Amino acid sequence: MRIIVAKDYKDMSRKAANIISAQIITKPNCVLGLATGSSPIGTYDQLVEWYEKGDLDFSQVSSVNLDEYRGLDHSHDQSYYYFMHEHLFDRVNIDPAHTNVPDGTEADAEKECKRYEELIASYGGVDLQLLGLGHNGHIGFNEPASAFDKVTHCVDLTESTIEANKRFFASADDVPKQAYTMGIGTIMKAKKILIVVSGEDKADIVAKAFYGDVTPEVPASILQFHPDVTVVVDEAAASKLPK
Repeated sequence: MRIIVAKDYKDMSRKAANIISAQIITKPNCVLGLATGSSPIGTYDQLVEWYEKGDLDFSQVSSVNLDEYRGLDHSHDQSYYYFMHEHLFDRVNIDPAHTNVPDGTEADAEKECKRYEELIASYGGVDLQLLGLGHNGHIGFNEPASAFDKVTHCVDLTESTIEANKRFFASADDVPKQAYTMGIGTIMKAKKILIVVSGEDKADIVAKAFYGDVTPEVPASILQFHPDVTVVVDEAAASKLPK
């Protein structure tokens, strides 16, 4: 595991975008695993800027997103499908047919999770998986649990995750209570993993996830066992790491 400490959010975003752009340049037809939330927005903005300058070409890239709220359709402005089109897909020359997000409108959870897992396998797996880190150590929507979930599954969101996401909805009652998410095993199959974390409020979990015990109670801790992980944190998020 390689930990890169950036000065601030902007510097973190630029450093993360550098790693993703290197992946695209060295393998133009790569498969990117993508994340949503506030952490990667700056990274996507930087990638778009380089695309607009002519430095990046997404025309052969395929993507698979980590997760999606169950019950939200594509037109809902809090769906992750909507998020990805707003922050990246509609701003670069990626082929929409090669972008993939779990279908939150599919009522049959078993069917959708099986379909998505098979879809990822059909691409030959993920070349680079981008992740954020939740305050409770979740990656994707893999919440603290008694065991690591292996494959794409439907998860009941914890109260802390619902609380963290309610600012995006009219009220906590409007926040979906379930989501489809890649499993820990699915994430761990990615050839490379890139994690972006910023803010002093994440300092405790950064130290716990990457220097503490490996336990499903801190889902991100499993990444200590992956052979190619890069963690890009700003100084605030890194403030409690061992010197």
